[in-house]
Amino acid sequence: MANTSGLFSPSVPSLRRRIKPSIGIIGSGFFSCEGMSKRVFCSSSIEGAEKLSTSQSRIPRLISKGCKLVGTGSAVPSFQVSNDDLAKIVDTNDEWISVRTGIRNRRVLTGKESLVALAAEAARKALQMAEVEPDDVDLVLMCTSTPEDLFGSAPQIQKALGCKTNPLAYDITAACSGFILGLVSAACHIRGGGFQNVLVIGADSLSRYVDWTDRGSCILFGDAAGAVLVQACDSEDDGLFSFDLHSDGDGKRHLNASMEENEENEVDHASGSNGSVLSFPPKRSSYSCIQMNGKEVFRFAVRCVPQSIESALEKAGLTGSSIDWLLLHQANQRILDAVASRLEVPPERVISNLANYGNTSAASIPLALDEAVRSGKVKAGHTIAAAGFGAGLTWGSAILRWG
Repeated sequence: MANTSGLFSPSVPSLRRRIKPSIGIIGSGFFSCEGMSKRVFCSSSIEGAEKLSTSQSRIPRLISKGCKLVGTGSAVPSFQVSNDDLAKIVDTNDEWISVRTGIRNRRVLTGKESLVALAAEAARKALQMAEVEPDDVDLVLMCTSTPEDLFGSAPQIQKALGCKTNPLAYDITAACSGFILGLVSAACHIRGGGFQNVLVIGADSLSRYVDWTDRGSCILFGDAAGAVLVQACDSEDDGLFSFDLHSDGDGKRHLNASMEENEENEVDHASGSNGSVLSFPPKRSSYSCIQMNGKEVFRFAVRCVPQSIESALEKAGLTGSSIDWLLLHQANQRILDAVASRLEVPPERVISNLANYGNTSAASIPLALDEAVRSGKVKAGHTIAAAGFGAGLTWGSAILRWG
């Protein structure tokens, strides 16, 4: 098992206990400004830096920066699939699905719709809310497990947005935990790399990997995209307080979509020098449909997610009663209810739009956040405990402030 945990920003007035100014981020989630030259490229204190002129050195100065969430956006496919629609193709009904999952509808990509287009639309809306131009974006993080290109979709989003400055864009693959990892990555780029505006996009089209004859899994998933603009700010305005991230590869057996060889189009294999048949050329491969042990995933989520949130709250100097909203990956209403109960968060403080969209993987948190912000439910200054969990297995949480 691997884990990463962290504490951000020297001080957050009225929200946390005072932290020594020497604390920030390193690989484990913290950095110390004292003696930082040994761990992070900082000013001219690194070895050999004295040989470079100011104009020659491209190493960014690390200053005490914070980061905040200033814009949200989302987009969903036009085609809606209701529980009644699913009842026409598998042995199920609306009551059976809604009672067990809380889901009533989901959106599915069809025809010429693309995930890149959805992600770009969500990103544009986030930029518009933040009043930031595409050319002012320094980095695009596309959190997805279903890219439309083997080599990643993020650069296509950068192109679709019309970012003429060619900002860096890359994919993050961590399934339903992807958006939380994207937020933490954005914060690290801002704090350690001098970036100003970072787009974090969660987008997935799991409908393409669903076995639509399996009523245990096809009822759960939908397609969507959500985006947040994370912006650099002064440390006293910092809006990402702490995080807690984990993975456990042993849990792959409970939730996966593994690569498998195609049996069609068999090719003649070459023979080795000793007459043995080599597995060359290799067969073309593709990914299987989603395989999930629902009971084990439920047990994992209700055990690990509350622990992760409590750990992040402790690092932020907060308690469960200090948060305004609990925002979980929208996987199953029973999971949301169980986690909220263990954290003693009342139902009215839990953000949920699961009924309308189902499980949209990395898109679920930013999609729900965008709707909550635009409806006026989440207001500037509100503190949110967010957590993602899913295949890998991976899980993580972040304590943040909106606006």
